[in-house]
Amino acid sequence: MLTVEKIGGTCMTALHDVMKNIVLYGRENENLYNRIFVVSAFSGVTNWLLENKKTGEPGVYHHITQQKDFHKPLKETTEKLQEINKKYVDLGLDLKLADEYIANKISQAEKFLENLANVLASGYVSSENILQASREILASLGESHSAFVFANILQKHGINATLIDLGGFDDHYPFTIDQRIEHSFKDIDFSKTICVVTGYTKGTEGIMREFDRGYSEVTFCKIAVAVKPQEAIIHKEYHLSSADPNIVGVENCIPVCNTNYDVADQLADVGMEAIHPKASKPLEMMGIDLRIKNAFEPEHPGTLITREYISPKKKVDVITGTSKAVIIEIFDPLMVGTVGSDLKIMQKFESYKVSYIFKATSANSISMVIWEKDFKQKLVDELEKEYQKVAVEKVAIVCMIGSNMDQPGVLGKAAGALAEANVNIKSAGFSLRKVNLQFIVNREDFNKSIIALNKTMFFEPAVAESIK
Repeated sequence: MLTVEKIGGTCMTALHDVMKNIVLYGRENENLYNRIFVVSAFSGVTNWLLENKKTGEPGVYHHITQQKDFHKPLKETTEKLQEINKKYVDLGLDLKLADEYIANKISQAEKFLENLANVLASGYVSSENILQASREILASLGESHSAFVFANILQKHGINATLIDLGGFDDHYPFTIDQRIEHSFKDIDFSKTICVVTGYTKGTEGIMREFDRGYSEVTFCKIAVAVKPQEAIIHKEYHLSSADPNIVGVENCIPVCNTNYDVADQLADVGMEAIHPKASKPLEMMGIDLRIKNAFEPEHPGTLITREYISPKKKVDVITGTSKAVIIEIFDPLMVGTVGSDLKIMQKFESYKVSYIFKATSANSISMVIWEKDFKQKLVDELEKEYQKVAVEKVAIVCMIGSNMDQPGVLGKAAGALAEANVNIKSAGFSLRKVNLQFIVNREDFNKSIIALNKTMFFEPAVAESIK
């Protein structure tokens, strides 16, 4: 059975466990093959090269955008990557070879970046494309490093491993992303090798232009579409669970065993991302099943996501949400009966590239919840010029998500659980399909809302018995 499998940065850093729990678990001889591993950079590496994904702390890329000397931070990054190499010597990594590989790769990148920096400094061209190219070059280094290390270790274990670096440093072919992938895999006999592939792919369209830091999932999905495996697998450091174990406790949540792509999209919309929804669309359209596995519990089958799955029982699958949201309410008495009020507001949001994750309307008001990181005061200032009142408040959004939960009383039961926990519902909503029931609550009530809903929907005695 051919599989395409993605290993994220946190799991890659735990390469000892990856070897034991993913590569070798239950396999030997020819059963080791027919697998394509798409790897992310080791944990933290892309933060050094670009910027910290969570805090925004600048990396090498920041020096280029500011037209500052980037050679020193790039040299420091080389030294950090060589320090990472030392952690895997006991797994058989050829340290001298690995150190030379990344040093040469970064030296090559440095020449490209110097040329781009000189063009940027000339002032004759727009900075946008130059900076985008710099970002692509830097991003590719992390995956080139981790893929080489992983492939070398496999080879030292006597496993036939083929390294496929889609970064394209050594060629100047004007391939699109799809063409590069097709070209790289066209002559490989998967039954005789494990392919180790970089999560970054060079393409004429620029893989980071639309997806930025989600590029490795794009590569993963495009490879799956190209080779048509029996299954695509993502290895994470946790299960896709009924609720966040850090909030409700490990003993009070259960792994989600089966769900569909629609539910996966709903989860991603509030930050509980099994896979980037835009990246997963090709898998969904091609009917390729996706499995999410916990790399540290290899015996567990994980979560199988398919296109057609509907739970045979009416139940909530996942309780999740985010406390990093802002609600914007636009009020104006002239809205009532005015065609296009909604459209005009949405056009302003679109002009600032702000997307909402929740929306509710009444005769004279429209409320939208957005990610706090996307909030722009200039947008609010524009809205205030045209509408009587614009209110902004930091909030949390709590969701009950499931493939088959449309049943009498589920909304009342949820509202009752929140009321009993002394949580005030500021707004609520769901579409006709009732795949996602959403509650807007005070930010400080986020955790206790998750706990209250989790207890009511999953762990009341009757409910707990029904989901066993």
